[in-house]
Amino acid sequence: MNEWPLWEVFIRSQQGLAHKHVGSLHAPDAAMAINNARDVYTRRMEGVSIWVVRSKDITASDPQDAEALFEPATDKVYRHPTFYELPEDVENM
Repeated sequence: MNEWPLWEVFIRSQQGLAHKHVGSLHAPDAAMAINNARDVYTRRMEGVSIWVVRSKDITASDPQDAEALFEPATDKVYRHPTFYELPEDVENM
Protein backbone atom coordinates (compact mmCIF):
# COMPACT_ATOMS: atom_id res chain seq x y z
CA MET A 1 0.00 0.00 0.00
CA ASN A 2 1.40 3.40 -1.03
CA GLU A 3 0.51 5.91 1.70
CA TRP A 4 0.48 9.68 1.12
CA PRO A 5 3.08 11.68 3.06
CA LEU A 6 2.20 13.20 6.42
CA TRP A 7 2.05 17.02 6.60
CA GLU A 8 2.11 19.25 9.67
CA VAL A 9 -0.34 22.15 9.49
CA PHE A 10 0.23 25.64 10.89
CA ILE A 11 -2.49 28.33 10.88
CA ARG A 12 -2.20 32.06 11.50
CA SER A 13 -5.52 33.17 12.92
CA GLN A 14 -5.18 36.95 12.51
CA GLN A 15 -2.89 39.39 10.80
CA GLY A 16 0.28 39.90 12.81
CA LEU A 17 -0.01 36.77 14.95
CA ALA A 18 2.33 33.80 14.75
CA HIS A 19 1.42 30.58 12.95
CA LYS A 20 0.44 27.82 15.40
CA HIS A 21 0.56 24.09 14.88
CA VAL A 22 -3.01 22.81 14.65
CA GLY A 23 -2.57 19.22 13.52
CA SER A 24 -1.44 16.82 10.84
CA LEU A 25 -2.90 15.31 7.70
CA HIS A 26 -1.99 13.06 4.78
CA ALA A 27 -1.93 14.48 1.24
CA PRO A 28 -0.12 13.64 -2.01
CA ASP A 29 1.40 17.13 -2.43
CA ALA A 30 1.64 20.60 -0.86
CA ALA A 31 -1.27 22.08 -2.84
CA MET A 32 -3.63 19.32 -1.73
CA ALA A 33 -2.30 19.58 1.83
CA ILE A 34 -3.19 23.29 1.91
CA ASN A 35 -6.66 22.65 0.49
CA ASN A 36 -7.30 19.83 2.96
CA ALA A 37 -5.94 21.93 5.85
CA ARG A 38 -8.31 24.75 4.90
CA ASP A 39 -11.26 22.35 4.91
CA VAL A 40 -10.31 20.63 8.16
CA TYR A 41 -8.79 23.39 10.30
CA THR A 42 -10.43 26.67 9.19
CA ARG A 43 -14.12 25.84 9.03
CA ARG A 44 -15.18 29.05 10.80
CA MET A 45 -13.13 31.50 8.70
CA GLU A 46 -10.59 31.88 11.54
CA GLY A 47 -7.46 31.60 9.40
CA VAL A 48 -5.66 34.16 7.26
CA SER A 49 -2.62 32.02 6.37
CA ILE A 50 -1.81 28.30 6.19
CA TRP A 51 1.61 26.66 6.22
CA VAL A 52 2.11 22.96 5.53
CA VAL A 53 5.42 21.17 6.07
CA ARG A 54 6.20 17.53 5.40
CA SER A 55 6.69 15.85 8.74
CA LYS A 56 9.83 14.10 7.48
CA ASP A 57 11.44 17.50 6.80
CA ILE A 58 11.16 18.70 10.41
CA THR A 59 14.21 18.31 12.59
CA ALA A 60 13.75 18.70 16.33
CA SER A 61 16.03 18.75 19.32
CA ASP A 62 15.88 15.94 21.85
CA PRO A 63 14.22 17.02 25.13
CA GLN A 64 16.96 15.14 27.00
CA ASP A 65 19.48 17.60 25.52
CA ALA A 66 17.59 20.68 26.72
CA GLU A 67 20.01 21.57 29.52
CA ALA A 68 23.08 21.53 27.29
CA LEU A 69 21.24 23.20 24.42
CA PHE A 70 19.69 26.08 26.35
CA GLU A 71 22.17 26.58 29.20
CA PRO A 72 24.35 29.06 27.24
CA ALA A 73 21.41 31.50 27.19
CA THR A 74 21.63 31.98 30.97
CA ASP A 75 24.73 34.18 30.62
CA LYS A 76 22.95 36.69 28.38
CA VAL A 77 21.18 38.80 31.00
CA TYR A 78 20.77 41.63 28.52
CA ARG A 79 18.10 39.55 26.78
CA HIS A 80 15.87 39.59 29.84
CA PRO A 81 13.49 42.51 30.32
CA THR A 82 14.50 42.78 33.99
CA PHE A 83 17.85 44.18 32.83
CA TYR A 84 16.25 47.41 31.61
CA GLU A 85 14.68 50.17 33.64
CA LEU A 86 11.43 51.47 32.18
CA PRO A 87 10.44 55.12 32.40
CA GLU A 88 7.58 55.79 34.82
CA ASP A 89 5.26 56.95 32.04
CA VAL A 90 5.42 53.52 30.33
CA GLU A 91 2.40 51.69 31.72
CA ASN A 92 2.04 48.51 29.68
CA MET A 93 5.18 46.70 28.68
